[in-house]
Amino acid sequence: MLRWGVMLVLFGTLALPVAAAEKKPARSHTPGLEAAKTLSTVTGVAISPLLGVGAVGAYEWVKAPADKRANLHWYAQPWFWLPALLVVGFVIAKDVLGTAAPTALKKPFDVAEALENKVSGMLAAGTFVPFMVTVFPSAADDTAQALAAAGFAAVSGGDVLNWLLVPFAVAVFLVVWLSSHAINILILISPFTTVDAALKSFRATILGLVAVTAWINPWVGALFSLLVVLLAWYVAGWAFRLLVLGSVYCWDFFTFRRHRFLPAANLNWMFAARTINDTPIRTYGRLNTDAEGRRTFEYRPWLVLPKRTLELPAGTYAVGRGILYPEVMKVEGEATKTIFILPPRYKGHEMELARSAGLTDVRDVGVLKGLKALRAGFRSLFGLEPPPATA
Repeated sequence: MLRWGVMLVLFGTLALPVAAAEKKPARSHTPGLEAAKTLSTVTGVAISPLLGVGAVGAYEWVKAPADKRANLHWYAQPWFWLPALLVVGFVIAKDVLGTAAPTALKKPFDVAEALENKVSGMLAAGTFVPFMVTVFPSAADDTAQALAAAGFAAVSGGDVLNWLLVPFAVAVFLVVWLSSHAINILILISPFTTVDAALKSFRATILGLVAVTAWINPWVGALFSLLVVLLAWYVAGWAFRLLVLGSVYCWDFFTFRRHRFLPAANLNWMFAARTINDTPIRTYGRLNTDAEGRRTFEYRPWLVLPKRTLELPAGTYAVGRGILYPEVMKVEGEATKTIFILPPRYKGHEMELARSAGLTDVRDVGVLKGLKALRAGFRSLFGLEPPPATA
């Protein structure tokens, strides 16, 4: 119930930076003060795009005179903010009821929420954030008015400066959104509803602090938002790799891609399951096996930077057959160590993968290994198959 209360508070507080702008007369709206409010608004919306845009839009619609509402931006029209807030309400209900629901029943809704967060984040970055960046006085500056009165076409210096700030505001939004969206992916891959609740509560708390500090004092809110941006920048690489993993896994699961997929003869895609030398965990790349049996992992940082190659240490490698996705592991005597995890589309194609990569064998791992062992035990107990031979 804690998350329910926090989210209800957030609905009211997300528009507080906008409301604060109306508390003082227009002459107090200096560029510095407006920049502070804009930073808080952009940061808050980046943490929860659909809630942020819907709350700001609803606030602007309520405050506008009835005869001016038709001229408001799209996000302040009821056809957008009302369905947006209804979806947010559904997500809140899912989170509250989901703590008591089985994980298997809750996960499809978590996948849907992760997809919604992607769509709303991209929508807000491209169409909402530019409207929020109004820091400098607009077409009212004296030079533009004088030139216009003299018959010259003129562009306001304030308008130019505002549009120059748009790329910076979008960059701030994307950095914060990337780290916030990583929480959706962690929830998606977490098997524990208690962990899900803790992650959601943490994000809601940060969002509430951004909104409340901006309402109490715009400069304090801007300082706190700047700390959030710096933290998001610090973990941006980690969050981006998690974003790629989550996107690939969601696509494979939703489209049942494994039913129309075959592994390549070489260079199959996979994620690093651990940090190997300078290659970070969850790096997305392809495993290459040459004619001599040497194995290398080829990848591009941020998916677009120059290609790098990691040579794997010599040894015995095998394919692990998991309950949701396969893995590539290094065999060290009786122990194994997971080196790569593969997208769900490789599920059911473990033998082809082993042949293409020149790996030794395929063996069950994790939960699947335990389930098969349990099934074999029951079959043996009821005489459905002979018990294993003993010396």
